[in-house]
Amino acid sequence: MGTTVQARLDKETQAILDRLRRNGRTTSDIIREAIRLVDRERSRGAAGKMIGIGMIRSGVPDMGSNKKYLEGLGSNSGVGKRSKARAQDAFRRRAS
Repeated sequence: MGTTVQARLDKETQAILDRLRRNGRTTSDIIREAIRLVDRERSRGAAGKMIGIGMIRSGVPDMGSNKKYLEGLGSNSGVGKRSKARAQDAFRRRAS
């Protein structure tokens, strides 16, 4: 028919495969369908979507556009250090 594929499955994936095979389907049928489903989802752009964007409320309406909040972002200087210190203080308060 075509190409032979060999794969190692973890216990959880093997249990799923066993459950799917109880319905009378072959392993090859299940694998072919899974590959088609992954391809279909990726062609829709589902793989590139980020989950959770816009779900955190900081209380600052211009957090993402005001340059004073973006200054030092990603570095170990400026706002980055102050933000890290505030986050650590908040964590300590919640933990105690």
